[in-house]
Amino acid sequence: MANQWSAVLFDLDGVLCFTDEYHYLAWKRVTDELGIPFDRAVNNRLRGLSRMDSLDIILEQAGRAFTRDEKEALAARKNDIYRGCLAAMSPADLSGDVRETLDALRARGYRLAVGSSSKNAPFILERLGLGGFFDAVADGNLVARSKPDPEVFLKAAELLGEQPERSLLVEDAVAGAEAAHRGGMRVACVGDAAAREAGDYNMASVRELLEIL
Repeated sequence: MANQWSAVLFDLDGVLCFTDEYHYLAWKRVTDELGIPFDRAVNNRLRGLSRMDSLDIILEQAGRAFTRDEKEALAARKNDIYRGCLAAMSPADLSGDVRETLDALRARGYRLAVGSSSKNAPFILERLGLGGFFDAVADGNLVARSKPDPEVFLKAAELLGEQPERSLLVEDAVAGAEAAHRGGMRVACVGDAAAREAGDYNMASVRELLEIL
């Protein structure tokens, strides 16, 4: 089993860190300003999606159409609020299990990458003390399509110089698991995706990777 993969790809939010609450608070402030209904049920629909795709879902309840310029302004407003929340993050927000797992995988010789639809991925990794740790980072600045399209994970594998079938993805969202499968990858799931048995392996924690690999 250990020789089946040469690379491990990680989704960011919900796997390496947890910024869902920051996303929720930022979108909530924007929607409150617009008078658009928004709650945690709607927020859950946004998991794994790009900022603009998330905004399209939110604006379904707006009662009017928005121009592209208006949408870009709203997305920028949300991101400013979100980045303000992220600025408070530190290496203390990286769990011991995640840190130990990453170090163990590195020691075993695996190539490691992040595949995330977030354009803030490099900033978040820096705040967590992981800036420069990964061999490659594919994020929303490099891809145009959101999960369940496999583009971001295929880009991560490409940046590593690895074949998709030699890459195992770690993911917490069902859309992300579907994206990886579409891209020819196997998936080890945690969180909501694991509870829904969306992965080839469904784990209680990231640390269980060390039993799979």
